[in-house]
Amino acid sequence: MERCIVHMDLDTFFVSVERLRNSELMGKPVIIGGNAERGVVASCSYEARRYGVHSGMAMKMAKRLCPDALVLRGDLEAYSHHSRIITEIVAESVPLYEKASIDEFYFDLTGMDRFFGCERYAAELRQKIIRESGLPLSMGISTNKTVSKVATGEAKPNGKQRVWQGLEKPFLSPLPVRKIPMIGAETAKTLQQLGIQRIGTLQQIAPERLQTVFGKNGIDLWQRANGIDERAVEPYREEKSISHEHTFDQDTIDPSELTGRLVRMAESLGKQLRELGKMGSTLTVKIRYADFNTHSKQMRIPLTASDEALMAHAKRLLEQVWERRQRIRLVGLRVSGLVTGSPQLDLFDGISGGNESKKMKLYAAMDQIKNKYGKTAVGRAAGRKSLE
Repeated sequence: MERCIVHMDLDTFFVSVERLRNSELMGKPVIIGGNAERGVVASCSYEARRYGVHSGMAMKMAKRLCPDALVLRGDLEAYSHHSRIITEIVAESVPLYEKASIDEFYFDLTGMDRFFGCERYAAELRQKIIRESGLPLSMGISTNKTVSKVATGEAKPNGKQRVWQGLEKPFLSPLPVRKIPMIGAETAKTLQQLGIQRIGTLQQIAPERLQTVFGKNGIDLWQRANGIDERAVEPYREEKSISHEHTFDQDTIDPSELTGRLVRMAESLGKQLRELGKMGSTLTVKIRYADFNTHSKQMRIPLTASDEALMAHAKRLLEQVWERRQRIRLVGLRVSGLVTGSPQLDLFDGISGGNESKKMKLYAAMDQIKNKYGKTAVGRAAGRKSLE
């Protein structure tokens, strides 16, 4: 049976949501991201892209390339709200779907041709999402996830494309190698040094040679260049919350000990969020006093997977919930209201400001060290007291 994998991606999602809220932005170059001095571009309109602006670019450079662009800080609450609306439509309409990011979905409609027709059903679902959300949506259909994702990119903006079985290689052949989803900047640079700029050239390279250059990823690279991808659509399960609690050996009234423990918890929760590809929108601090009375305080926070943001909010909640004359037996920290998305979305709302791109690289480095040497191998000084 021929597989039917559908990929749908909301076009310039953040910009499209902003235009839905403010029609005066239509047709104008729009950039969404951090401040002009130290931020980076999180999203931009096609009008801005014509000037060379792209996601991940330093805002200072983006403003230089497109000085007339309208720069917006961004509203993650609004974006996650619209993402949930679309997810609900998808969940009601398809038997198996994967939410790859806040604005991207895969569906497996294999077998539906016998009853309705995969392409017809997917096209009608696309129109339903567009109609009910008011947002533009592009779609690609093929026998696997890689080709469908590339087809979506070729269908943008607000279009659809199907690649029939047996036509995967000729469809991919004339495209630049960067169109293959797994190829990042470094891999593209290495391929260019080898004289490989088009996927068609990559298709003709012996897989063993690619394995020599790229290790085990070389085989995957060759397969995807040739339109081969057996990965399944992973069923989507939304995590509701993640949390940590700690019971002290001896009841404490020491502020530094309590704060240190919260810092450790925030670091651990931040790492979990990043590994899950999630961001949290609600934070709760719980304390249990020596007499076993338990109190908690929660607050809505800007969507984040940032250690620093979680720490700052957690300290604020502790001040609000703790009656300092009583000793504490247990302290807990919970992040809820989770949505799928990149931690780089913290570009909009980092509490401490600063260069979010560098901050995310720091988090990635710390996470890697913890994975290799243990969770206590590296951490902030404020959290070290809880280890003593």
